[in-house]
Amino acid sequence: MYYAYFGLKQPPFKITPDTSLFFPGGNRGAVLEALVYAIVSGEGIVKVVGEVGSGKTMLCRMLQEELPASVEIVYLANPSLSPENILHAIAFELNLSITPQSTRLQVMQALQQYLLEKHSANQQVVVFVEEAQSMPIATLEEIRLLSNLETRQNKLLQIILFGQPELDEMIARREIRQLKERITYSFQLNPFKINDINDYLNTRLRACGYRSGEMFSRAAVRKIRRYSKGLVRRINILADKSMLAAYASNAKQVTAAHVKQAARDSEFMLGGWRLWIPSLISSLLVMRAVR
Repeated sequence: MYYAYFGLKQPPFKITPDTSLFFPGGNRGAVLEALVYAIVSGEGIVKVVGEVGSGKTMLCRMLQEELPASVEIVYLANPSLSPENILHAIAFELNLSITPQSTRLQVMQALQQYLLEKHSANQQVVVFVEEAQSMPIATLEEIRLLSNLETRQNKLLQIILFGQPELDEMIARREIRQLKERITYSFQLNPFKINDINDYLNTRLRACGYRSGEMFSRAAVRKIRRYSKGLVRRINILADKSMLAAYASNAKQVTAAHVKQAARDSEFMLGGWRLWIPSLISSLLVMRAVR
């Protein structure tokens, strides 16, 4: 709606992850490089933890693009599987010759044979588990047992656990302490600081064709930091609605007032109460239309 007004070729702040707009700041680029290294080096189990909306899915998709072609990826989007079902899910994704009636032993044997063949061909297999904090404890233990598949020198299967902070609490539990010992790398996706947010906004805008001066005033960036808590998904929502508010008021720069309007239109916790005000920005657009 406001793209042509600001000279943009595409929407800069969609909440759907777009790898062409990946921002390496706020330690995301460094974590991505470290993940590629850990997988290629065959480091077994790796953990990535971040709050809801911190950019884990974007990082996961970037990792899929950055890994060499010799790495085969298994993506598990439904982690709330039983120990038996997770083995079948991995085998199914690898197109192994098993059936729902295959026993655990049969699935493990088929999986090990496949992994040995890949290893002989100098190839690797990595399993990405999103929302790993939703895994039953027994399934996490099955993940640990999968990490036992190895030759004398190399792990046959790499596992990357992406989860919310609750994942750390689960792994700290005594009954699965052996899993914690198997995690070779742990990465934390921290909220963006104010300078990260400023760079993030500018990087995305420039990538989408914006060529004028600073779109967001410094006061606007501070407001975004306050309301978003530095979480990427919230930053995107606030930035998008703030630009819409600026467009509705015929402004060429987003101000703190525009961000405040955007926050009122979003379901964020502000000042201890939940905002329920109907779409203020929609009303602004109506006002603009009738001028």
